[in-house]
Amino acid sequence: MTSPKSATSVNRIDRRKARTREALIDAAVTLIASGRGERASIQEITETADVGFGSFYNHFESKELLFRTASERLLERWGQTIDAACEGLTDPAEIYATSFRISGRLGWTNQAMARFLVGGGLDLVDADLGLAPRALRDIKAGQASGRFTVTNAEVALSASAGALLGLLRLRLSRQRGLRVDVVDDTTQAVLRMLGVSADEAARLVSLPLPDVDNTLAG
Repeated sequence: MTSPKSATSVNRIDRRKARTREALIDAAVTLIASGRGERASIQEITETADVGFGSFYNHFESKELLFRTASERLLERWGQTIDAACEGLTDPAEIYATSFRISGRLGWTNQAMARFLVGGGLDLVDADLGLAPRALRDIKAGQASGRFTVTNAEVALSASAGALLGLLRLRLSRQRGLRVDVVDDTTQAVLRMLGVSADEAARLVSLPLPDVDNTLAG
């Protein structure tokens, strides 16, 4: 029978292990956002996490597994943020516009997250977590309701993702001279591609945006 003292000791060890694992994941996110990504050495990862070098393999078999875990977590966290921002909305076109407008503003509100997305590139379209599955769901809902006339949801998703990533990349490379208004201009273009009329696209991007937590990556 385990004594209360022993149980407390085990719990303390488990909490310490959990903190170390979280520190490694946070370090991976930071390195990806800074452009280092999988080029970083394990030494750099552990130094960024402020944990001992030898502790790395107690939690992850490889750098690749660590970065995949960090990427999935951050993508899903951002997807959940978008879910919260769109809570209560029922129009697929408005949901899509809101999601795109908020995500496009990351180039101004959280450049670490923007760098993370740009670093992931179009591979993110195939991700099972984050924005891509939600966007595909909303495109299909828009098709079903008649709000979107685009015929191929997967092609529309890829085109939308390219527009978003291109916008974020441009913002990151041109810190000055690019106004945040360009996000709504791009959103209108994406909506038009999906089959929304010009007047309706303009109305959708004029709607107020909810406050969101843009601090996910740093």
